[in-house]
Amino acid sequence: MSTYARPLPAATSDVDRLIAAALAAERAHDTARALELFLAVDQAKPNDPFVLQKISKQYSDSTIDTADVAEKRRRVELALAYARRSLELEPDNAVYALSVAICHGKLGLYSSARGRVESARQVKTYAERALTLDPRYDWACHILGRWHHEVASLGATQRWLVKLIFGGLPDASPATAVDLLRRAVELAPGNPSHHIELGFAYLAADQIDLARSA
Repeated sequence: MSTYARPLPAATSDVDRLIAAALAAERAHDTARALELFLAVDQAKPNDPFVLQKISKQYSDSTIDTADVAEKRRRVELALAYARRSLELEPDNAVYALSVAICHGKLGLYSSARGRVESARQVKTYAERALTLDPRYDWACHILGRWHHEVASLGATQRWLVKLIFGGLPDASPATAVDLLRRAVELAPGNPSHHIELGFAYLAADQIDLARSA
């Protein structure tokens, strides 16, 4: 999950020092330590949407630290709960909206078929909300573009079954996937994830040379 930079005051209080240490741990990819510190900040300064979103991110990122599927799902459910709280407190923040989208996407990995379909719907809803809130948010373009790519890549039989059993998914377009991911690259050309996902979208759209170039 990407986050907007937040200007921080000089570390003159215990809370300031905790936040600085938590951010340093996050930059060092020490998820367990960052989570411990951000939870401590939340105890000292509850209901801060920035801190809640950071806790959500650590829970989400920590799924790679366990092989237990039930534990992975538990951590994603906690991540989603914290992401929702941050968005409730600051509903016009694109980062918090996208955090909810990302958590729904991860939750789908550990859900039933019906749960995966519902997660896919929620990803689109919240990614679109994030992009509406901030049209220049590269990660919102990325997540929504990836959604279009993956849903559009479902075969006709799969889509028919999803519609028959679960009521279907919103329409998805390979062209829209390419447009959104190309926009992500334009907004943040130094981010390799955007280029890689754009390459997959080009490949799905049978634009082989562009896929190879990306």
